Amino acid sequence: MAKSYKDSGVNIDAGETAVNSIKEKIRSTFSPRVLSGIGHFGAFYEASFEGMDAPVLVSSTDGVGTKLKIAYAMGIHNTVGQDIVNHCVDDILTSGAKPLFFLDYIGTGVLDPGTIEKVIDGMVLACRENSCSLVGGEMAEMPGIYNDQEYDISGTIVGIVEKKKIINGSGIRPGQLMLGLRSSGLHTNGYSLARYALLDRYKVTDRISEFGQTLGEELLTVHRSYLRSVQAVLSRFTVSGISHITGGGIIGNTNRIFPEGMSYDIFWDKIDRLPVFDFIQSVGAIEEVEMRRVFNLGIGMILIVDEQDADGVTRVLEEHGETVTLLGKTRSV
Repeated sequence: MAKSYKDSGVNIDAGETAVNSIKEKIRSTFSPRVLSGIGHFGAFYEASFEGMDAPVLVSSTDGVGTKLKIAYAMGIHNTVGQDIVNHCVDDILTSGAKPLFFLDYIGTGVLDPGTIEKVIDGMVLACRENSCSLVGGEMAEMPGIYNDQEYDISGTIVGIVEKKKIINGSGIRPGQLMLGLRSSGLHTNGYSLARYALLDRYKVTDRISEFGQTLGEELLTVHRSYLRSVQAVLSRFTVSGISHITGGGIIGNTNRIFPEGMSYDIFWDKIDRLPVFDFIQSVGAIEEVEMRRVFNLGIGMILIVDEQDADGVTRVLEEHGETVTLLGKTRSV
């Protein structure tokens, strides 16, 4: 009997169905600078940036990790699409950059057009919210690499910042204040430990009184984008450093932006922890030092500003719906 690609587990027709179902949604994210449609071998983006003296492109690539395991278990796939876009937006925001365009990768064992469409729905929503164009991507069906109903996603973002306005931590000085912006939950980090701590005792469909929803719904809370609130601050104040709190927690990520000879003190008792972190710690009997190393604990981003600007920065952030914590203070080593 003649063998076919479909017999091996790869369904080209399903791939074409998935692409056709998402084309118009993706086009809805395009800005006038996007010069190509969906289906070319490469995406075209016009690199003309009027009003900028020395535009610098900023790029980042990331994934959402084992949060996907919760999405599989719950049958909810749009939120992880939002997660990957917002995570990447926040990464380049630490340099002061605004997003221009985003590309995605989806690898799966068996390509289910309905599932893929839901993932892309989330990406499209987040791209619209962040004024970012979803210009292309790749869907790969790889039986034998992924389990049939599972998939992995990653994303690459490109943004832009004026060269003289790049934020890289080099301007951090002693006596500056560290303002923490509230997270929405775990965001996209710490899920391997959270799953290990919780899922022997609870099912994702169990309703948890501390959350007022199921465990799975709580764990799938979307990773926040801080773009609009932070850009509002940057338009009025000087910010010396920005830290996006991902894997490695507050200390691990904040250390990345501090210049040699500078350090800081964190006011741990000032953090108003979200209930999910206390729940994970209690159920899993996790030591405090490990919680701080793994989770954001309720702080998703940190801005480092001069003390005299702190009140003004806080007002702008609060006007944009942020909950702000005076999290720490910089000092010399």
